[in-house]
Amino acid sequence: MTIGDKAPTISTVLSDGSTLDLAAPGGKLVLYFYPKDDTSGCTREAQDFTAMAADFAAAGAKVVGVSRDEMKKHDKFIAKYDLAVPLAADTDGAISDAFGTWVEKSMYGRKYMGMERATFLIDADGKIVREWRKVKVPGHAAEVLAAVKG
Repeated sequence: MTIGDKAPTISTVLSDGSTLDLAAPGGKLVLYFYPKDDTSGCTREAQDFTAMAADFAAAGAKVVGVSRDEMKKHDKFIAKYDLAVPLAADTDGAISDAFGTWVEKSMYGRKYMGMERATFLIDADGKIVREWRKVKVPGHAAEVLAAVKG
């Protein structure tokens, strides 16, 4: 998936109980992919999006985090940090595979598959209008909010 592409026709149930259709989100959608619940970078990113949740809502955008963790783990993560951003459990990998965020990574010379930290801004019609790949967490939520407003 890249800018100009139509988001895939995938529906998923979010941690808040709502259902999200990626191809027809009904408003601006910020879809951010992160590796794992309750790790330092992922927690910081979720907290940053939570701190700006009202600003995103005022700009007409819904923010949704996606990882391959199970919903039970998401629920604990949300409760532990009082997160205001719903999460999607991509346990079968359909969403991350469609967006190309399940990639080969390398740590200490060992190669493995993992989630690339990436964010996509999708318009109300399901078209990808902006993407951020290999995201660095500090300042990222603010940069995405500026793009939503712009």
